[in-house]
Amino acid sequence: MTTKTRHWLPPLTVAILALGVPASAAFAQPSVFLVRHAERADSTPGKPPAMASDPDLSEAGRARAETLATMLKDAKIAAIISTEYKRTQQTAAPLAKAVGVPVTTIKGSENENIVKTVRSTAGNVLIVGHSNTIPDIVKALGAPVPDAIRDDEYDNLYVVTLGTTPTVVRLHFKP
Repeated sequence: MTTKTRHWLPPLTVAILALGVPASAAFAQPSVFLVRHAERADSTPGKPPAMASDPDLSEAGRARAETLATMLKDAKIAAIISTEYKRTQQTAAPLAKAVGVPVTTIKGSENENIVKTVRSTAGNVLIVGHSNTIPDIVKALGAPVPDAIRDDEYDNLYVVTLGTTPTVVRLHFKP
């Protein structure tokens, strides 16, 4: 009887390999991972959010935050940046706990401070922001601006590789 061994690869590793980039090259330059906060408790799939002032994450949002932590736990995250809102803090919390890195809170309106913090960090960074801030931060990092993020879109993971000519790759992740 012959048995086959299947090796599990973290989703991020699979994505990097699928792009044809050796993992060592992908992490040679610091990478910045950017996500919009996970699903809000005041949102209904397929409908715009009800716009509560500072909602918690929904059950689906908590599951997505856990998935993000699983995906990035081996990505050598040196810093985690989040805005002051509960939904961004709650999205960042599972990864912060998993890797033992505290969440740095910077106001969502202070993109320049977010970029300064990224540039002063030695290593990879996770930024948890909002649909209206992620494209501006990607642009400020020198990478091509991604398409606008819809109000009902929570599954984008942007990976900006810093260096002489920063690049951005958009991945999708689901809980």
